[in-house]
Amino acid sequence: MTNIPFMRPSLVKYEEYKAYLDLIDNSRIYSNFGPINNAFESRILNDYFDNIGGVTTVNNATSGLMLSISQTKRKGAKYAIMPSFTFSATALAAMWCGLEPYFIDVNPEGWEMDTEKLKLAISNLGEQVAVVVPYATFGNNIDLTYYEELHNNGIPVVVDAAPCFGSSKENIQFGTSFSGIVVYSFHATKPFGIGEGGLIYSADTKLINSIKAQSNFSYSGKRESESLGLNAKLSEFHAAIGLATLDVFQEKIQKRIALYNVYSEEISKYSLLDNGWCLQKTTGRIPYQFFSILCPPGESNNKYIKKLQENSINAVSYYNPACHNQKQFQEFIYTDLSITDDISSRVICMPFWEEMDENTIRIVVETLSI
Repeated sequence: MTNIPFMRPSLVKYEEYKAYLDLIDNSRIYSNFGPINNAFESRILNDYFDNIGGVTTVNNATSGLMLSISQTKRKGAKYAIMPSFTFSATALAAMWCGLEPYFIDVNPEGWEMDTEKLKLAISNLGEQVAVVVPYATFGNNIDLTYYEELHNNGIPVVVDAAPCFGSSKENIQFGTSFSGIVVYSFHATKPFGIGEGGLIYSADTKLINSIKAQSNFSYSGKRESESLGLNAKLSEFHAAIGLATLDVFQEKIQKRIALYNVYSEEISKYSLLDNGWCLQKTTGRIPYQFFSILCPPGESNNKYIKKLQENSINAVSYYNPACHNQKQFQEFIYTDLSITDDISSRVICMPFWEEMDENTIRIVVETLSI
């Protein structure tokens, strides 16, 4: 059997961004918020955020999280509250900002941080809450209403929305008008992939301008650091790929939605949901990064991932282990995480890429169901 990989990232080809490279050659500006990057930011703000608020690009989403947490965290406070069911970069970013992750359980349907448990943690921790960092799990359009209220009442919120660029509800890009901060990833494996890079958005333009300066050594009009900054600028070359990607992104989103729908049809055909398998509850339009499913309660995803591998099919379990079970974070405090433990032991992320055909998906699901 032909090997079926988990992912095959598909960036725009050279011919599609060559014209932008020619502009770089002519300008001889390669970084430092050059004209290509500025055009990239302007187009994103106009086309995806309806010119509400502001954006700034970064060299990667982890830098974006670090800058955002550093810029907004409450002075003297200790904890960054976040789900354990997230990528390790979320917790690492908080640590680089001098904070301790405080892990909260997720809800069993959407797999995002449980806001009722979050409220209890905030009540218990009081002034020690430095920042809240929800994760928009697998690109889902999570409800930001409570987080908007939190941020406006003095508890900073930085949303880890790594796979969410292109996610929308009622034709509104996820994060639009949010007063806190939303961080997106443009890594090659994300739906909007440019190789490496990221984006920070907020409806608060003053906050975005501060973060932009912080990402350039905290220079603000003169070559003098005014606060704790770093070099997190996006290169003109990556911005060029980004501009070319914007030209075809809606087509890429449609391909990913179509693939997800084929998976759903095959899952239904083989009656997996009737036999205890479970899908994440999502809302809105999502440019899916992969197809995630939980194996039946009481069973382990390791069993099925091994089964797929034996048939030359590569699947992954995000996030297993969850953060609280990783060596780097085991010393930190966390609430009851029974749902996180259950989901991380059962979740399987299936092979998914834009050129994938229906027959390949059929083979994957059939192998899973036997």
